[in-house]
Amino acid sequence: MQEEVKSGATAVGKYHSHSIPLDMEDIERDWDKPIADAGIAAKASVIVRVGMLDLGAGTGSFRVREMMHRIAYPLDVHVRADVNLTDIQATCTDGKDRITEVVNLPTTGVNTERIWLLEHFADWFSVNLGTGSMYHRETKVSAGLMQHLDMRDASQVSADMAKRLREERHHARVAERAAVEDYEAALASHGTASGGGEVNETVIDALVKADGRGDTASEQAEQLDLPRGRERAAGGKLAQPERGITVRDVHKRLDMIERRKPLYSPALSGLASACACASFVFLLGGAPYDMIGAFVGAGLGQWLRRRLFAHHLNQFFVTFVCVAVAAFACVGTLRLIGLFNPLALQHDTAYIGAMLFVIPGFPLITGGLDMAKIDFPSGVQRVMYVLCIILMATLAGWMIASLVHLNPQGFESPNLNPWVNGALRALFAFIGVWGFSMMFNSPQRMCLVAATIGMITDTLRLELVDYGLAPEAGAFIGAMLAGLLASAWRSAVRHGMLPPHLGYPRICLTVPSIVIMVPGMYMYQAMFHLGQFETLLALDWAFCAFMVIICLPIGLAMARVITDKSWRYDV
Repeated sequence: MQEEVKSGATAVGKYHSHSIPLDMEDIERDWDKPIADAGIAAKASVIVRVGMLDLGAGTGSFRVREMMHRIAYPLDVHVRADVNLTDIQATCTDGKDRITEVVNLPTTGVNTERIWLLEHFADWFSVNLGTGSMYHRETKVSAGLMQHLDMRDASQVSADMAKRLREERHHARVAERAAVEDYEAALASHGTASGGGEVNETVIDALVKADGRGDTASEQAEQLDLPRGRERAAGGKLAQPERGITVRDVHKRLDMIERRKPLYSPALSGLASACACASFVFLLGGAPYDMIGAFVGAGLGQWLRRRLFAHHLNQFFVTFVCVAVAAFACVGTLRLIGLFNPLALQHDTAYIGAMLFVIPGFPLITGGLDMAKIDFPSGVQRVMYVLCIILMATLAGWMIASLVHLNPQGFESPNLNPWVNGALRALFAFIGVWGFSMMFNSPQRMCLVAATIGMITDTLRLELVDYGLAPEAGAFIGAMLAGLLASAWRSAVRHGMLPPHLGYPRICLTVPSIVIMVPGMYMYQAMFHLGQFETLLALDWAFCAFMVIICLPIGLAMARVITDKSWRYDV
């Protein structure tokens, strides 16, 4: 037992390698205690670790705080946290003791599957400690998912459980109706005993049969390998389980969430990037040759980026190298095609499309949302991180253009029938958002939902711009519509109109759906003209990009204000 405690404490200690360490003896002492009875050090280790995992998955500071409060509430702990791009400083108190913990991440990234799993973890945690679900109506799906974190495809696990729960409820309703029919038939055929008021034996048999069919919750939990823990107490409230989840149980699940491997291999991620960037090029007005060049360059660049990140290399160095490789691959592909068709040599702008896989859409949008919540330290840090990534990417692209004497003048849109053009826009918007969602490590069901939202919003945006609407206004409308659709989807899941396993975080649906609206070409053109010392043109492109960029998070924030009370009021 002592060895198990030491190994468990070592696992928690590893998490603290980028933090001011807590008193590990306190955590060791409480390792096998119910989390509700543990000391403040053990409770804080869980609260801050959940925040760290959420922050490392790329979400904004407002969501990190919300998640930490969600974990702290059933533990009767008050937490105040300063959350920035890569660090958290949190103070936790239970009214008797107080502890402050500081955590620093070595880098930042995006992992939408982890954001989704942490929502289910929060529901599982809250329900087991006697409070209700916040995120998902069907808590058994969350509980069952926490029991099967060792499965590679967690999305399929949740879908299978939702299906089995639906079948169980259907069988329970059928059994209940059959029992009622048996009871009514018994009353009709035999009636009640005269005088004494006793019920006929047939009626008693029917009642016993109905009672045997009635309660399937425990059997259902056993079939799904779910913890039975909670029962309904008098008054309909949730009673505490006889044996609460321990500190070990909680950290074990957090370990499994943290250590999950990416859903897609570098090759599949490269394919997703190739499809996304080729689609992006079409939506920007590119021709087939532009799309082919972007497909090859972006695919190779994203594959190399995943391989380099596996060695924990510096993000800015990796960005520079991968963009340079992507641009070279794009240009080389078009030069090779040009041996057979000289027309391909005229597509000097295609390499810009091959660079778009490095657009830091998640920190860009979450930084804007943080500012909308008046969290300027986190928002400014995220925006500065975005600017640094864009600077490295555009600098690499400009250097390649100078070496091979490219002169990008923009894409020449093919002359298509308006109806055909609209249909192709919808198709490529769907493919583009699906590709970006895969790059963010979204499960396939989440990818398809985000792609559907992106197909609607981006097609509408482009059509409105064609009819004379300013690109900035189109970006605002598209982003706001994406936020409203994501909120409507989530609300439909929570109210039972859609299956419970499709309840995804809004941020995992909205950001991929509007990343394709980020004006990557405007940003590159600004850098290109700046490198040519054409200052006025550079400023013109930069301000056009700036106006579109700020309208995207404003549109999302407006959708949250409309649909979410916590955003509508400053309290």
